[in-house]
Amino acid sequence: MLKIIPMKVYFDNAATTPIRKEIIDSMTGLMIESYGNPSSTHSFGRKAKTVLEECRKEIASHFNISSKEIIFTSGGTESDNMILRSAIESFDIETIVTSEIEHHAVLNVVEYLSTKNIKIKYVEINNDGSIDINSLESILKSDNSKKLVSLMHVNNEIGNILDLKEVSKICKKNSCLFHTDAVQSVGRYKIDLNKTQIDFLSASAHKFHGPKGIGFSFIRNDSKLMPFIIGGGQEWGARAGTESIYNVLGMSMALSIANKNLESESKHIKNIKSHFVKKIKKIFPDVIFNGNSDGFDKNTYTIVNVALPIIPHKIDLLNFHLDLKGIACSKGSACQSGSSAGSHVINHLKKNNKWPSLRFSFSIFNSIEEVDYLVNILKSFVKEPVS
Repeated sequence: MLKIIPMKVYFDNAATTPIRKEIIDSMTGLMIESYGNPSSTHSFGRKAKTVLEECRKEIASHFNISSKEIIFTSGGTESDNMILRSAIESFDIETIVTSEIEHHAVLNVVEYLSTKNIKIKYVEINNDGSIDINSLESILKSDNSKKLVSLMHVNNEIGNILDLKEVSKICKKNSCLFHTDAVQSVGRYKIDLNKTQIDFLSASAHKFHGPKGIGFSFIRNDSKLMPFIIGGGQEWGARAGTESIYNVLGMSMALSIANKNLESESKHIKNIKSHFVKKIKKIFPDVIFNGNSDGFDKNTYTIVNVALPIIPHKIDLLNFHLDLKGIACSKGSACQSGSSAGSHVINHLKKNNKWPSLRFSFSIFNSIEEVDYLVNILKSFVKEPVS
């Protein structure tokens, strides 16, 4: 019998990605060379401020927008909170339109806002987990209340892609503001915010090989939000607190590298996903790909979410066994890993959810050999022998 030598395989890149080495080196160098406060007027502060604004300009250039439309935050969760909660006060929003398969950084915020007399309406979800566009249009036309639509670009669990241009046109047609959580898509897809009329966007660096604890909100120039964090006048008064220039530099570098190498790196990852799907279908002919995540047409190339028909008595041991073999994957969002209720996204899909679902997410640092290693491990969980 062939003995499988344990490997370390990281297939949980939707939760977080490893930082590129060159980014770590640059951040470390900046920590040593530039430790001034960007708000200070002396030379140390001015040097830090220069780095901050150069990074802001660089990030904005990737979206074809003004640098003043980028507000630095601590990450996607703060960005979502900042936009949703501040919009209520700034624009007298009466209704938020979203879906029940959003990230909890949106879902828990709208649940909180519902206690503040804000009406929450949920668009219908199609069987494959995609947003029902007809349902969205119907809701937007249902009354004359001031509305904010919040729908994520790429679903973090099943990988479905929202058509941003189509949704933004529908929102503009109905005089509604549009926010998208683009945490899973920034750095993996190019988004021209000058051509796509999104009002607000959230992003987080650690999803595209940058550091944790840094992200940004895109706030269109004619959409002035009240500050979410109140204190000093940083970020043009939109978000108080001394900026972390080391993290900002890391985020700027990570986005620049990702976009520069987008074609070659996405091709590499697509090959890994294709190989994974082919191998899984052979082992588990009855496998269900949640959100049609075996494809690329309307699904991201970085995520595959599968419901596996495995031996019943081995179901509870699946994650534990994979972890022992050095394989990192996920049952759903890492942000809800302590929950025993299962994935709220999978629960909303009208498919067989009795089988255990696992999310495998890939990056440029993964390989075909790692997929083959995983496949050999999964063979021991098949109901019938695989030739």
